[in-house]
Amino acid sequence: MSIAASFDPASLVYNDAGLIPCITQDEASGEVLMMAWMNADAVARTLETRRVTYWSRSRQAFWIKGETSGHVQELVDLRVDCDRDCLLALVRQTGAACHTNRRTCFYTALREGGEVELMAPMD
Repeated sequence: MSIAASFDPASLVYNDAGLIPCITQDEASGEVLMMAWMNADAVARTLETRRVTYWSRSRQAFWIKGETSGHVQELVDLRVDCDRDCLLALVRQTGAACHTNRRTCFYTALREGGEVELMAPMD
């Protein structure tokens, strides 16, 4: 029996909408790539397939990162915080993590009262 098979996603603490935030980090560099939402089924699918699966609040549907873009997130490790209300996905990221075609969603810094764009979209 695998470790994932004995884990019950219902043991996590979800918000009123049945969702839990998942911070996604590059396992090699430590770079924070994005934050998205999962429900219990998305957690289970992620553990089962090792392809990170999120829940789209706008579309009310699952989305597997990279399914249409080819910018895949291969799960290395999924961690639970101490309060069991947030997840950390360590991934091998292929290409951009952000839908704007940037490596990370966190490409804007707030500095000296303004915004600074830290990176351009990938080619």
